[in-house]
Amino acid sequence: MALLPLPNDPALRADLRTTGLVGLAHGSSHFFHLLLPPMFPVFIREFGLSYTELGLLVTLFFVVSGLGQALSGFLVDRVGARPVLFAAFLSFIAAALTAASAQGPGALAVAALLAGLGNAPFHPADFTILNQRITPQRLGHAYSAHGICGNLGWALSPVFLVGLTSVLDSWRLAYLGAALLAATVLLILYRQRAALDDRHQARRQASVAARPVAGATVEHPMAFLRLPSVWLCFSFFFWSTAAMAAIQGFASPALQQMHGLPLSLTAFVVTGFMLCGAAGMVAGGFLVARGAALERIITLAIGAGAAVLVAVGLGLIPGVAAVVAVALSGVAIGLAGPSRDMLIKRAAPPGATGRVYGTVYSGLDIGFALGAPVFGRILDAGWPGGVFLAASLALAAGIVSAGLVGRAGQPALPAEPRLSP
Repeated sequence: MALLPLPNDPALRADLRTTGLVGLAHGSSHFFHLLLPPMFPVFIREFGLSYTELGLLVTLFFVVSGLGQALSGFLVDRVGARPVLFAAFLSFIAAALTAASAQGPGALAVAALLAGLGNAPFHPADFTILNQRITPQRLGHAYSAHGICGNLGWALSPVFLVGLTSVLDSWRLAYLGAALLAATVLLILYRQRAALDDRHQARRQASVAARPVAGATVEHPMAFLRLPSVWLCFSFFFWSTAAMAAIQGFASPALQQMHGLPLSLTAFVVTGFMLCGAAGMVAGGFLVARGAALERIITLAIGAGAAVLVAVGLGLIPGVAAVVAVALSGVAIGLAGPSRDMLIKRAAPPGATGRVYGTVYSGLDIGFALGAPVFGRILDAGWPGGVFLAASLALAAGIVSAGLVGRAGQPALPAEPRLSP
């Protein structure tokens, strides 16, 4: 018996196409997470901003994204994921164009707001499409690919923006390039829109839900908020992404200050971390597909990553080796990614996928929003090692949250597939 479907299997081809398109969209959203941070040294020089002030730009992005993400989950459940996804790319294009024309911190704040608004729908939209269209036995691998593409988007952003700035000798032209990139991806998604249609399954569910069922009751659209597992997943995202804010925004200058390394070297620690995270997600997808214990994977993997960050923060790893160590810690954290996404799927009652993913993933945005200014203040206070120590503490709190998810049990809402009114 073949372990994998044959390449000419129509279902496999459909799964690969949908997974690839959703991955492309997700990678683009992560690219725009870092629309501003790679240019922080430029903004310090051009506009005289501090790291704390720059951290507030990141906060603005993620506050808007977090609030929008929770709300967009309801919108996705009502109108479908595909049109919401297309609208998000228009907001990304506007954000890049605003950044390109910025004359001060006010315009940068508008760019952060527009980018956050564009980022808001991606997780509820992406996971709604994947959960509706991907064959169940391939969902673990689809989640893995989704996470990998997100990490690749993070990895590409600083290389793309800093590289174009260097080649064109203009950071403004680099942002015009980012706008063109978003427009190109939107065109690709639109031309392949049939593979992103999540409403065919929703229409079937609506038909089933419309049939009278003896003794059945329709839950309130907000009933999922009563589930402890939803809020435990939310807290896991909050803590783990607060730590991510340290790596993305402040690991490079922190390593530069600790070891006297050139920023031209440390600037690529984010790219290395994300590429290593992508490698970890490949392995994590196979672990999920084999039915490994999700909470155990998350605990061991994130615990290993936190231990590496403690060693870096205490100065136990010298010079360039510290840069390599931070990058390699991404493998451990990436390994937990598919297990994390499967935990959330378990927490989602039928018919509430968009709402649950929107609520849970808003923890990601809030973690970034609150973490960025905290880590910026630590760096401004002259304690670069504290960036890594604080990040490791946040990861430890995330481990506790993930461990409690399994004890919360499965969703207790009705099992009949229903759409919210």
